[in-house]
Amino acid sequence: MINPSGISSSGVETWGAAVLVVRVLLATPLPFAGGELDYITPQPVALGTVVIVPLGQRKIAGVVTGQAAGDVDEARLKPVLDWPDIPTIDPAQIDWIRKVAAWTLASPGAVLKMMLPSLRFLEPLPVATGLVGAMPPDDTMAKKRRAVLEVSFGADPMTRADIARLAGVSPGLVARMATDGLMREEPLNNKGIPRPDPSHGGLTLNPEQADAADHLGKAVAGRDYTPFLLDGVTGSGKTEVYFEAVAKALEDGRQALVLLPEIALSPATVRRVEERFGVPPLLWHSGLGQKARHENFRAIVEGGPRVVVGARSALFLPFADLGVIIIDEEHDPSYKQDDQVVYHARDMAVMRAAQEKITVVMVSATPSLESEVNAEQGRYQRLGLSQRAGAASLPEIKLVNTSLTPPERGSWIAPPLVTAMEQTLAAGQQVMLFLNRRGYAPVTLCRRCGEKVSCPNCSAWLVTHKSSGRLRCHHCGHGTCFPEQCSTCSAEGEMVPCGPGVERLSEEVSRRFPEASQAVLSSDTVGGAEGLASVMDDIRDGRVDIIIGTQMVAKGHHFPGLTLVGVVDADLGLAGGDLRAAEHTWQLLVQVAGRAGRGQQRGVAVLQTASPETTVLQCLVAGDRAGFIAFEKVARRESGMPPYGRLASILLSSPSLQGVDDAAHLLRRSAPHYEGVTILGPAPAPIAFLRGRHRQRFIIRTAREVNIQAVLREWLGPIRLSASVRMQIDIDPHHFM
Repeated sequence: MINPSGISSSGVETWGAAVLVVRVLLATPLPFAGGELDYITPQPVALGTVVIVPLGQRKIAGVVTGQAAGDVDEARLKPVLDWPDIPTIDPAQIDWIRKVAAWTLASPGAVLKMMLPSLRFLEPLPVATGLVGAMPPDDTMAKKRRAVLEVSFGADPMTRADIARLAGVSPGLVARMATDGLMREEPLNNKGIPRPDPSHGGLTLNPEQADAADHLGKAVAGRDYTPFLLDGVTGSGKTEVYFEAVAKALEDGRQALVLLPEIALSPATVRRVEERFGVPPLLWHSGLGQKARHENFRAIVEGGPRVVVGARSALFLPFADLGVIIIDEEHDPSYKQDDQVVYHARDMAVMRAAQEKITVVMVSATPSLESEVNAEQGRYQRLGLSQRAGAASLPEIKLVNTSLTPPERGSWIAPPLVTAMEQTLAAGQQVMLFLNRRGYAPVTLCRRCGEKVSCPNCSAWLVTHKSSGRLRCHHCGHGTCFPEQCSTCSAEGEMVPCGPGVERLSEEVSRRFPEASQAVLSSDTVGGAEGLASVMDDIRDGRVDIIIGTQMVAKGHHFPGLTLVGVVDADLGLAGGDLRAAEHTWQLLVQVAGRAGRGQQRGVAVLQTASPETTVLQCLVAGDRAGFIAFEKVARRESGMPPYGRLASILLSSPSLQGVDDAAHLLRRSAPHYEGVTILGPAPAPIAFLRGRHRQRFIIRTAREVNIQAVLREWLGPIRLSASVRMQIDIDPHHFM
């Protein structure tokens, strides 16, 4: 419980005993503006106090945001149920929650739900207990029982498993001895989560790195909003530089948040943090178990120097004293969340840093065009790292025109890349093949009638996964066995997989290089964090000759023996007409190519393409980053697209095609007409049927200076849709699927 006096140790505002009605922002989406309700409290409370309140039949977490306004009939109000024993949430964080809601057009309660995701996390951690021997060992006892007492009597409490291991017996025997009264329970000596040491494991930086680190350290020490773009070529030591900013926050007793794309949250990342600061970081991502999430949540809210490494959702944790935010790989598309509250973690991190007056560092070898323009216009301070660390140099990039030198029939690796692989393997070096396509084949079709196997829940084809013998939808997860006959023409034995995925590429590699060891890295094959760690160790130790992977291999891995990278289909990301297709392709290919040549020998990247004349590939070969950025800027500026204009998307969906059509026509009829505002649609989304719902989309385009949120509020505020229709608003959409 909080202090009944209402006096906050941080000195935040409180109210006296006469004020017993408080306004609470609830951590749940509510269908009215503000998302706040009034409750009675029998004790004074501080602004920002976390409370548990009733809402219908449910218990909901909330945050006290002030006193009730106007005349309040206390007889109609429900009481606050509980005050979890956690520190108050700073008013700046509450203001940031409201700003995120205003920007995304989500309810404030939905945003607060991301900060307080579970009532369980608000509870104290359970007191862990262990066992000790209840009496000294006795020579008359059975040998195994005596061994248990010899290791446990007079010792610190231990878990049943630890006692069993030390005594050389089964855990079941220890449990039976406890039942018989020969052991007793005592609290374990819980020393808590160890704290990081900012002086542990620091590396000697080169002059360029040291200068960048000095700028970051001074900004963190200054305790004011300072946004940086740490812009360094692949392998330039960006991580070591931003670790110095993290260390400065820790020296000041504050917390540091390092955001990473979910796919980059590998054991290698955790190991790098541990090597630098002496202890593992606190993790926060979707794969973390509830027990670990509870422990880490409590450690974060209770304060003290901590390093938190997490995916985009970690940004919304209620940090006690956040000193710096790092957004590594800031260009990565996975920082965009596309369901519930639709937001971009990079942009919301900058907003949080400004609100809480802290340093924020965007980090990338291939910055987003938005960050490039922000640095160019002085909104971010650019810190450049132009040289690879140590003696390493950037790889040479070569194109293979598959229109002129195509792969053999039934193969996917063209002769020039095969030759390069042979030479690299003969020299005892490693090869990486990159294909950003999971599974065995993207399409399965009937050779007789041409029918393709599609998902019953989505307008998408099923992907063949030969390792499991199943076809699977990568959008909804639907799976089925490989069909023996065509569902359209009933032909038997005519269903064939078409096109390559990483599994099929692995088959070709085995056929061409039977003596070479290989590892396939994709989310379907690595077997979780432990499996990935094992494979990475094998690669680093030279036990793998050929690495085959999806985008998993592009993110932050360091393979000293890797000197050749082959990109099997460099054109793959350019299809589909996406606004950012060229930018994302550029970024991905630079990152993939950058895995080569990080040791003493210069690497080579070979890119297979049917369109070698595209600007993206020509600039890659020439190493002309400035030329590519200039090309993209002109294209975006001339079309009024971000970052020179603004976009928003409205996505309507319903199980009924008629339902979504009716909703789309209703919105179209009520669409406003403003100068400088263009509303496109409705039109079926590219994936027009997804997870059992039909989908239609509007695109809103405005000039940069237009308040696009205000336009949407005025347009959509009066609209009342059928209960079966969902409406998702996306400010600054990054894809249009």
